[in-house]
Amino acid sequence: MEVINVTTHRRQELVDITPQVAKLVAEKGLKEGVVYLFCPHTTAGICINENYDPTVVEDILRKLEELVPATGPYRHAEGNADAHIKSCLVGVSQVVFVRGGKLALGTWQGIFFCEFDGPRQRKVWVKLIPEKA
Repeated sequence: MEVINVTTHRRQELVDITPQVAKLVAEKGLKEGVVYLFCPHTTAGICINENYDPTVVEDILRKLEELVPATGPYRHAEGNADAHIKSCLVGVSQVVFVRGGKLALGTWQGIFFCEFDGPRQRKVWVKLIPEKA
């Protein structure tokens, strides 16, 4: 298993980790196969979405905040109940195919670490699985 370290700078942000994942694929020489990504944090997640226009990320964060506001009638006493709920909504894992040594993402797609309770030092666990002949 490989680890990608992510430093977040705001309470909520989406950090494009596509370059780090692509670098791991290249360094490990994976030509054909699958990359499994897992976020081992209960107040963060991983998503795949557009990484070309930054307003998409802004819209995603704004809508999640509308759906699950930071303050509310939450029973969780630590003050980050919204972050736990957002993590559940976004999810904590993704699977990406590798074809020809490259991540098989759509034209505008990128892989994002989704921070909901930052700033923090975070990790993404990565497992690269080669395709069997």
